[in-house]
Formats: sequence, C-alpha cells, structure tokens
Amino acid sequence: MTAQAVETRSQATAPSTGKPYGLARVCRVWGVARSTLSWQRQASSAPGARRGPGGPWAEDELVDHIWRLLAAAPCPGEGDRQGWARLRHGGIRPAPRRVWRLMRAHDLLAPARQGHPHGPQAQDGTIIPAPVDTLGEIDRTATCTRQEGQVAIGSAVDHGSAEGVGIHAAQEGPRCEALEPIRQGVRTALGAFGQDIAQGLLLRHAHGSQYLSQVLQEERRFWGITSSPALGRAPAGKGCAARFIRTLTEQLLWLTTLDTVEALRLAWHAFQRQDHATWLIGRQGYQAPTQVRQEQRCAWADAASFEARRCPKNC
Repeated sequence: MTAQAVETRSQATAPSTGKPYGLARVCRVWGVARSTLSWQRQASSAPGARRGPGGPWAEDELVDHIWRLLAAAPCPGEGDRQGWARLRHGGIRPAPRRVWRLMRAHDLLAPARQGHPHGPQAQDGTIIPAPVDTLGEIDRTATCTRQEGQVAIGSAVDHGSAEGVGIHAAQEGPRCEALEPIRQGVRTALGAFGQDIAQGLLLRHAHGSQYLSQVLQEERRFWGITSSPALGRAPAGKGCAARFIRTLTEQLLWLTTLDTVEALRLAWHAFQRQDHATWLIGRQGYQAPTQVRQEQRCAWADAASFEARRCPKNC
C-alpha cells in the first residue's frame, strides 16, 4: 500500500455524510501505520537526503570541496575517511556519515572488494602498541620490471605509527636481501648500529626460510631484537605489514611500470617519503606517520627533561 493511494482515498467524500473519509480513518480501516506514510512521503520528496537540520555547508558546496580535495590529494584512491579528515584539516567540519553519503551518491568512493564472514581467529588480541619502536614487522611481495622481469620487494613496518621504516628491492630475495629492511628500520628508529642497541624491540615475521635463516637470526640477536613469529594461518597477526604493502601496491606498483630494480628502489624511497608525510592514519587520529613519531619523541624528551630537573645527578 503506497502513501499516494491512502491519501487519495482519504480525500474521497463519503456518500452518507458528504465529508472526506480522513487520513486517520483510512489508515485504521486498511491497517496502515501513519508513521509509514510519513516516511514514504519524505523518501519520495527528497530521495537520499538526510533527516534533521542541515549543516553549515550546502551539499553542492561540500561536494565541490570534496572534488577539489580528491583532485589535489597526493595519493590516488582515497576513501571517505581520508576525505573527511582532509576536510577537517582544511577547516570544514562535516559529519563523517554525511561525507560518506555524498561521496557514495557522486561515485567518489574508493573501490573495495566485499569480504565474507570467517570463523574464529587465532589472533584475538591487538597488534598495535601505543608507543613507536616497540613492535616491528617484516614482509615481502613481488612485482615486475621491463628489463629484469620479476623482482622481490621487502619492507619493514613499525606497528605503532604504521610507518614503513625499511624498504628494499632486489632481483632475488635470499636471506641477505631480507636483512636490508631490518637494517634500515634499526637506523631509522635508533640512528646507529651496535650490539644490544635495539633491546625491547619485537620483530614480527613469517616462517619463511629467509626469516628463519641463521644469518638473519644471528644478526637479530646481535642487535638485541626479540623474535615474535606470526601465528600460522592467522593473517590478522601480520595486518600492519599487509596494509602497508596494499598501500604501496595501489599507490605505486599498479600505477607505474619501471625499467630496472634501481629505478624501482628510487621510486619506492620517494613514495616512502611522500607516504610518511601525507598519508593519514585513522587509528592515530588522522595524523601522518612522521607526525606521530615526532610527537612521541617530543613527549619523551619533555618527560626526560622533567625527570632530570626533578632528580639531578647530585641528589
């Protein structure tokens, strides 16, 4: 039963009284709720519009702002959460649901595959520590170049800031090449190499022959890094590195085909600098990875300075 049919019948004149039947009487006789009619009238008059008062920005103006932000964004394929965060950084503060609705109505959402429900997971805790430089992860993928064919790509990711602290590309991926992202990560986090310099750092890795090799494990122990093997058949335990590789694939590998491994390595480091400065991380309050690391280091420096003032050396 449509709202138009009920309203038409309610305006009809009763032959006995000469008066209209009325909306309440027709709804009572036909067994239709009046709230349903109100909802149908609102949906037919303004399809897709939100209920309640409007925001400070009209929808057309907000869509124009979203268009300009997406066109000027350093990374293609940004979704509604990235768009909402960039609007807020620009002084425009719409509701997240409103940004999602407008981007969906104008086909501006990033394409995404719909998943399917899974069973209980072996990884039921969190893999995201609050401070940086406490849990890192190494993983690898592959791509192709024009001259050298398939090449191996390794990465090291900090779970706290979602920052790719180590990036390396090589024509093959033996155990020695798998060490290079870890070395870059140690230098990025600590600024130097030395025995037991990275004590307190956990390293998440898979069970591949490169990661379990004697060469890699001995160098890991020399730095003081604690091994944290991922659980078997539990991809959720390695989600940070997988998400970083997905970003790398979508933003670089699918958009650019390079000639050599050296060109790929240079392009990857350029992407690393851009990603660290511009990619907004939702779980970090929509801040870039470099901003998260800088804020935490400033907080550590302030805490150390306060402790030194509170308890000097001669106390």
